[in-house]
Amino acid sequence: MDLVKRLEEYRDRERALAWEGTFAQYFEIACKRPKVARLSHERIYDMIMEAGVETTRNGELRYNFFSQEIFGIEKALQQIVDYFHSAAQRLEVRKRILLLMGPVGGGKSTIVQLLKRGLEAYTRTEAGAVYAIKGCPMHEEPLHLIPQELRPDIEKEFGLYIEGDLCPRCRYMLDNEYHGRIEDVPVQRIAFSEKYRVGIGTFTPSDPKSQDISELVGGIDLSTIGEVGVESDPRAYRFDGELNVANRGLMEFIEMLKVDEKFLYVLLTLSQEQNIKTGRFSMIYADEVVVSHTNEHEYQAFVGNKKSEALQDRIILVKVPYNLRVSDEIKIYEKLLKQSALRNVHIAPYTLRIASIFAVLTRLEPSKKAGMSLMKKLRLYDGEDIEDFKQKDVRELQEEAQREGMDGISPRYVINRLSNALVRQNVTCINPIDALRALRDGLDQHTSITREERERYLNFISEARKEYDELAKKEVQRAFVYSYEEAARTLLNNYLDNVEAYCNKTKLRDPITDEEIDPDEQLMRSIEEQIGITENAKRAFREEILIRISSLARKGLTFDYTSHERLKEAIEKKLFADLRDVVKITTSTRTPDKEQLRKINEVVDRLMTEHGYCHVCANEILRYVGSLLNR
Repeated sequence: MDLVKRLEEYRDRERALAWEGTFAQYFEIACKRPKVARLSHERIYDMIMEAGVETTRNGELRYNFFSQEIFGIEKALQQIVDYFHSAAQRLEVRKRILLLMGPVGGGKSTIVQLLKRGLEAYTRTEAGAVYAIKGCPMHEEPLHLIPQELRPDIEKEFGLYIEGDLCPRCRYMLDNEYHGRIEDVPVQRIAFSEKYRVGIGTFTPSDPKSQDISELVGGIDLSTIGEVGVESDPRAYRFDGELNVANRGLMEFIEMLKVDEKFLYVLLTLSQEQNIKTGRFSMIYADEVVVSHTNEHEYQAFVGNKKSEALQDRIILVKVPYNLRVSDEIKIYEKLLKQSALRNVHIAPYTLRIASIFAVLTRLEPSKKAGMSLMKKLRLYDGEDIEDFKQKDVRELQEEAQREGMDGISPRYVINRLSNALVRQNVTCINPIDALRALRDGLDQHTSITREERERYLNFISEARKEYDELAKKEVQRAFVYSYEEAARTLLNNYLDNVEAYCNKTKLRDPITDEEIDPDEQLMRSIEEQIGITENAKRAFREEILIRISSLARKGLTFDYTSHERLKEAIEKKLFADLRDVVKITTSTRTPDKEQLRKINEVVDRLMTEHGYCHVCANEILRYVGSLLNR
């Protein structure tokens, strides 16, 4: 990379952004592109939509703006986008504070950070360009210079909607420096930046005794009183509170419900009338999105306080629960690990999956439906169809458990424990068993769980381990079959030929002797028995398979060994049962002979080249499966 060249390009881009002109020139720009004068909610909505929207196979909308950082909380994201959509239409909802409520580590802060960083980037593009009166501490919309009586005509003729009035500083400048010549007032293009306090503000609560309201709405600059004379002179006031600097953009109110009441009163007028009461001035118009976040406990206390009813009425609440899909939980950990500097430690296959299974199990609520265990629910939520339940049952299960996802283990805890395991001395690889051990050991140090919860979580760790036992056995058995897919397909074809002959009461032809032979009942039963098909139920099962083949053929599709979930399970079990003794003897022997050693090395190589294992975890999984099969 040529750094000097890149720095020059960067400076060129910065110069291109530094447009300056007069109000008259800005008005021409606004007439051609009315979007430059849009209000804050509409700007954020356009920013989100510009990144693109996709529809998932479940019919849910996925917003690309969030998709690289936030996983598994589509419902909450949809509610947030709906809020901005309604507010962008200038409906009453824009006069509400957006409050994100959910458990710790659920993604609330990340959502707000994304909106803030997104705005910074968006206002640097042509589509997101923002212009302001030069020198205004609140980055005032230049169209506010236009007198009220002219605005209806401007809207009628040029389609420019104008809302709001000048701040005291701009009014003083217009009257005293430009003597009412609006067209000469200087305007500049601005880019939002939290660092430079332009268009993005952040308010953090601290000690209520020492924290001053001026942090929100600015305060008097005593050093200028001697020069300007009175406190009510706009030049004597610093419009540098977080609400001032966030004008036209977004303000994050961290833990809003923990602040002193005097700070919340300011939000009452801002949310309802879009005005801020600042110092000794009349109400000052402000156009900004106020987003806050809190946990459930604080929110319940807030709702229970009768004195806060007025503010409660001005809040749009969005619940941000924990993710409940294992595949999305894995993406969260992958994202967090990618941000770390760990490069020399290998993470064995299924490590993140098993940790995710544990985390999601702690967040699920038991269902009242007969036969619905938490593990089945976890699989259904993750998009799998399971025995007796299909994807259509998911909505019913969600409605049954309204608080699901509001409790449980946070991704932060899991990643802390994984980090702990990853940085141990001489560790070059961690596997699912290491991860579960680290998660279990950490429960003793977890400060916010009760003894009962600890016991429950320990049970989930053993559930996750059972899940891993099955996965590990399959993984090793697959590696033992040189061409697993081919073997499964051959077995399936044999089975289907026999089933077809059995149902149609015909005979098969021996490929070697060319003689007619009866269907191989022993072969068919050896497969069907793997999934508990009884002698009485075998005919119905075989006919069901033929119907499925015929149904797929009508749609131009081919039946393969994954087309029928139960038959797939039966084929796999049959293959593995045939292999069981070979795997058991090979993996558990302490002094393998030459042939066994060759087989073990082949399997280790296959695990490394085809399944993502390293030498350490490939040998560990072989030993582990050997011990499982010997139990």
